[in-house]
Amino acid sequence: MDAFYVAVELRRRPDLRGKPVWVGGAIRGVVLSASYEARAYGVEGGMSSTRARRLCPDAIAITPDYDAYEAASQGVFAIFSTITPSVERVSLDEGFLDITGTRRLLGEPEQVGELIRALVADEQGIPCSVGIAPSKLIAKMASNQAKPDGLVRVQPGEVIPFLHPLAVEKVWGIGPATTAALNKLGLYTVGDVAHTPQSTLQRAFGARAGAELWEFAWGIDGRRVVATEASERSVGSQETFAKDTDDLEAVATELLRISARVASRMRQAKVVGRTVTLSLRFADFRTVQKSVTLAYPTDVTSEVHTAALRLLSAFRLERPRLRRVGIRVEQLVDADQVATQPALDEPERGWREAERAADAAIARFGPDAVSRARLTRRRAVG
Repeated sequence: MDAFYVAVELRRRPDLRGKPVWVGGAIRGVVLSASYEARAYGVEGGMSSTRARRLCPDAIAITPDYDAYEAASQGVFAIFSTITPSVERVSLDEGFLDITGTRRLLGEPEQVGELIRALVADEQGIPCSVGIAPSKLIAKMASNQAKPDGLVRVQPGEVIPFLHPLAVEKVWGIGPATTAALNKLGLYTVGDVAHTPQSTLQRAFGARAGAELWEFAWGIDGRRVVATEASERSVGSQETFAKDTDDLEAVATELLRISARVASRMRQAKVVGRTVTLSLRFADFRTVQKSVTLAYPTDVTSEVHTAALRLLSAFRLERPRLRRVGIRVEQLVDADQVATQPALDEPERGWREAERAADAAIARFGPDAVSRARLTRRRAVG
């Protein structure tokens, strides 16, 4: 999708179309998504709101509505599933489709791509860009070339001419740190990397990473589309720090805030879940995640938070310089189908009942009616 969060917001605020807009903090925090009009001023996702405001003083900042984005995402992926059963969901706003077997029913690849774009525009009211290529690597990069609201196809014989003139930072998976290291070696284009001996790249970046860099520079990518199960259900949330942080206490507090949000959404949806996944994005944009499966399903904030802290400690981080943290609860089932198992030392009426009472108070009196004391401190994220 193109500027996904902004696009969803513009559906209900069409008066803002054509204006510089971002989703995220108005004064503090970060920009999560920026319209192309705002990008023309240099505003981009991950930038602090303070800097964005300096670059574009007249831009309109919109508070994010994650439930709306999740609903739009589900609608988009429902469309994808009508095209092919082989759909890999990468994120809320991005996925891969293997359309190898669709030609007989839907026509040539360009026709399939235009059909997808038309369906998303008609049914969800948002634009999307499509990249078509022999591999995931080239398809991803082609979709970036197609933005905004376009389609680019790279034929098998066109891969090298497409790739080699591009700057190294355009390669999917190459972040700022790797870009700087490549530039330091005098490598600025993909062609430069391709014509560097693989052994040189391996000495500089390690055996595996160096080999992958060389292969990607020649368009070699054997990764297949891994279909996401249609029945997969999950509830998640994430936050980006206003400044990269190595303060693990601040991280733990933010994980509590996210756990509360996720648990609240689960209770609203009347589901409980067993698998908790913690994702961490570092200052160099490297992203890692770990998961743990609980003994029984839950929708309790403290239990989700405890699991997230266990996962955080499992990473054995020392001064981690984190940029973003996120929590997702999976293996969801309807709450009324599960008899939740209380802990042996848990009173008959415990956190579950307390949180449901808090939900009722918040629904009646607003989001600030009830909050944990630890979360009343000033927030460090947008």
